[in-house]
Amino acid sequence: MQVFQADLFAGKTVLVCGATSGIGLAIAAGFSAHGADVLAVGSSQAKIDVLRVDPAFAGLRFVALDVRSQSDITACLEAEPRLNVVVNAQGIARPDDEFNDDVFADVIAVNLTSAMRIAMAARAQLARSGGCIINIASMLSYLGAPDVPAYGASKTGLLGLTRSLAHAFGPEGIRVNAIAPGYHRTAMTRPLWQEPQSCEAIARHAALRRWGTVDDLVGAALFLASPAASFITGADLPVDGGYLVGAVTG
Repeated sequence: MQVFQADLFAGKTVLVCGATSGIGLAIAAGFSAHGADVLAVGSSQAKIDVLRVDPAFAGLRFVALDVRSQSDITACLEAEPRLNVVVNAQGIARPDDEFNDDVFADVIAVNLTSAMRIAMAARAQLARSGGCIINIASMLSYLGAPDVPAYGASKTGLLGLTRSLAHAFGPEGIRVNAIAPGYHRTAMTRPLWQEPQSCEAIARHAALRRWGTVDDLVGAALFLASPAASFITGADLPVDGGYLVGAVTG
């Protein structure tokens, strides 16, 4: 992150959804470290209570938000007088249980439908500021996994949503892009990186021969929200250490 000016986002307001852990929290902290006023929202009040007293995140404004609720989204955004960047990093996975109709629908609601609702609720503010949206997709936007059909469908759908909104919002000066993380060490991927055999196999498949960290995603988000990316929209940027382009081996 040291390649960016410390005041790059001074005077800007950034909304990061899914910002109470993992990727979302790292991105929220990255924007804050570069001068932004960051509204960090998440669904867990318990997590928020802990983060609010953590000196490492003193610059963030934490707010509880159920992204499945249109009324809650509207109320949250109406309280913000200005908005420059929206990051949709909210996401859940329910391995094996996603074959249940109710669980499938809930994962889609959190991972995909909420991104559309937040984008629409933020549209007018972003148009006024010439702002942008960054959707956090996944390597499962491109690959299949047998135990998370809803997660895979939602993350694939995010790429389609990103491209469609780029064209719908583009005439208003709003850019919409996506970042597709690979295997990064988060709570969601813990069962994989804590198991030595799977951890090693995944690292070996990546071109850089390692797992990613959440900090590896921060620079990509800052870049896409910066003036350096002013003519980039509708794009999806894999940040996966070369995993997706890895050769198939026996």
